Amino acid sequence: MSSQAAPTDRYGAPAPWRRRVLITACVVVALAFGGWLAWTSVSHSTPEVESALVGFDAVDEHTATAVVDVEFGADDIVATCLLRAYAEDHSVVGELSFTAEPAEGSRYEETVRTERLATAVELMGCTTPDQRRPR
Repeated sequence: MSSQAAPTDRYGAPAPWRRRVLITACVVVALAFGGWLAWTSVSHSTPEVESALVGFDAVDEHTATAVVDVEFGADDIVATCLLRAYAEDHSVVGELSFTAEPAEGSRYEETVRTERLATAVELMGCTTPDQRRPR
């Protein structure tokens, strides 16, 4: 007999069911992760509302206008959009929150009141009650 005993002789063989349980648990976890990943991809790739700033114009010392395109995922959605006007020193000089509805069309021309001359207008995005992240 050899001076070195095999590990299974010394410690015993592992139970055969343990390997099947481990493989089954790994498959269940992988399927759960795959399902979550698919759900997340679909829900984030189909937002209720999307918006884009088409252009802006500094009309005078206290007024800036912006043209915004808003795309709706359904006809019954009401979105809240936010515009910010900035001065030359990058400070916020005006803000406007407006409501967009599909019945009013997809292009909105909004007027932002400013404290002083605005040099830029930024669309922060549009949100809905179910879509908190501005888009």
